[in-house]
Amino acid sequence: MNNFQEGLFDKIQKNANIKPEDVFKVADSVKNADFTDEKTVRRLVRQLSKIANKPVSKEKENKIVESIVKNKMPADMQSLNELFKK
Repeated sequence: MNNFQEGLFDKIQKNANIKPEDVFKVADSVKNADFTDEKTVRRLVRQLSKIANKPVSKEKENKIVESIVKNKMPADMQSLNELFKK
């Protein structure tokens, strides 16, 4: 695991109280998923929201889904954090 990944998992666990094992479980379940498919991405966002016990507004869900589907995910932690704060 590289430094970016470790930092991402640390941030997820700290802010969302999600264990890395839970993230890996979800990631494994969508290993061959089509991330250009809005329904697939939306299901994943909702699943992660449920695991974290953090409701995601429809507006935020739409922004996250759009970013993933259009392959416009931020490459650095600060930008990624900003996306989830909006």
